[in-house]
Amino acid sequence: MKFTHHKLILAVLNIFTLSLLIISVSIFFINNSKWIGPILIILAILSLASLIPFKIKIKSALPDITFGLIDNSILAILAIFGGYYAGVSGAIIGGVVGNAITDGIAGIFEGKMAEKLRSMLIHEERTMLKSAVGKIAGCLFGAGIILTIASIIRF
Repeated sequence: MKFTHHKLILAVLNIFTLSLLIISVSIFFINNSKWIGPILIILAILSLASLIPFKIKIKSALPDITFGLIDNSILAILAIFGGYYAGVSGAIIGGVVGNAITDGIAGIFEGKMAEKLRSMLIHEERTMLKSAVGKIAGCLFGAGIILTIASIIRF
């Protein structure tokens, strides 16, 4: 029981630290749309790097990364269009509705990736830290890619 409690504390500390870093850096770059996409991608890489001290193989987090990537890519697109056509409330509705829809869509791909890894005999058991960091990194990758593309095409 003590070992599980220890793992929970380490997972919470890691996610808390990542969250503070992500929030701080995002606030710093919030008004610089040219750089926010690449910055989110860098934050995703840093998130995955936080698994290294725990000896967690990034490949085993691929289902969670896939989920986050698909989830936030579509969500970002819907929020951009909602904001463009209806301002702040449109962005919020686009984000909320987009999140509901993309959770379901991303869940399909997350499950498919998990099944594929198991068929290749790659251990992908869900753990607190791996699942949380994988989803954070995937979400940052997804939003980062979409915001970078939006910045390039000046949408």
